[in-house]
Amino acid sequence: MMDCDTTGIEPDLGLCKMKKLVGGGTMTIVNQTVPRALRRLGYDDGQVAEIVAYIDENKTILGAPHVAAEHVEVFACSMGDNTIHYLGHVKMMGAVQPFISGAISKTVNMPEDVSVEDIEQLHIDAWQLGLKAVAIYRDNCKVAQPLAMAKKDSVLAEEDAAAAAAATVERIVEKIVYHPARTKLPRTRSSRTFEFRVADCKGFVTVGQYEDGRPGEIFVRVSKQGSTLAGIMDAFAISVSHGLQYGVPLRSFVEAFTGMRFEPAGMTDDPDIRIANSLMDYLFRKLAVMYLSIEERAELNILSTSERMQPTLPGVEETMVQNRIGDMPPDPPSVESASELVARIERTTVTTTAAVRHGDAPMCMQCGVQMQRAGSCHACPSCGTTSGCS
Repeated sequence: MMDCDTTGIEPDLGLCKMKKLVGGGTMTIVNQTVPRALRRLGYDDGQVAEIVAYIDENKTILGAPHVAAEHVEVFACSMGDNTIHYLGHVKMMGAVQPFISGAISKTVNMPEDVSVEDIEQLHIDAWQLGLKAVAIYRDNCKVAQPLAMAKKDSVLAEEDAAAAAAATVERIVEKIVYHPARTKLPRTRSSRTFEFRVADCKGFVTVGQYEDGRPGEIFVRVSKQGSTLAGIMDAFAISVSHGLQYGVPLRSFVEAFTGMRFEPAGMTDDPDIRIANSLMDYLFRKLAVMYLSIEERAELNILSTSERMQPTLPGVEETMVQNRIGDMPPDPPSVESASELVARIERTTVTTTAAVRHGDAPMCMQCGVQMQRAGSCHACPSCGTTSGCS
């Protein structure tokens, strides 16, 4: 990014390297310090130009004209055919570590043919030198690495390189593309069937299970067979069954269908789910209670009646404080006259008679409030729903 050949004491990766760009394609980066180093070593401009041309063509300094044998080590890099031994990286960090309070952000480049024992010995040497951290990287250990040493044999023409890159991308995509596979249930499988009633709609649900207890198919039967609602529920059950067998998690269905609101909706006969917004809402909340864990249902706010009525949070014990008999003085007995006693008895009798008179009234299927008699039918005092007449 800063157009630097190296950063600090980090040796250069190579005299000429290929850098993969984020948007695609590659770019050749030549070490700009090579001409300056050659001039400092005493080479004239003509010799420097010939050596740089040789490096551009062959991607190495080995065999370059005019280069003395004792000067070859000056141009050693982390990768390539003129490399610094990986223990040289460790020794350099060991020399610098006493002057630094923290660890050194430096990667030790290792050749591709390094063994497990060599890596183990490198960590032992780094520990003995007092390094606080050491990071290693073995060449070509990843499918795609951002920097690689550009060799002459691997540098193709631009159109050939593009074709090779496209072929590589195609091979990689073929490996990571996921093809869904259907896992059918065994011919003989266990199932769970439950009956439900939402408002005035009654039905039955059968859930087929895999051997490990996971749901794999559902069958929904509602009242009024042959009606539009029954046909839609049959088609919906088939689609959900295919999704479960192709690997769609049950939680995904629960998140998608809970909360849907349409008729029929209202009170249910299920003690765990008292009110449902629709058949879909009740069905998948029931499946969540049956097959999802308490942690997942708590995230989705789907809890049974007993779980909602839990007086304390998990792990918290409620301390009951009981008053002793002598802590508070008893209330003084009240004295009422005979007329007051007769009036109180009459009021109690009238209330009891009225309660008995309306005790046969059903519960409202919409809001759950006890209905009141209105002629030969019943009406809800809360939402106004009637049991048949207006």
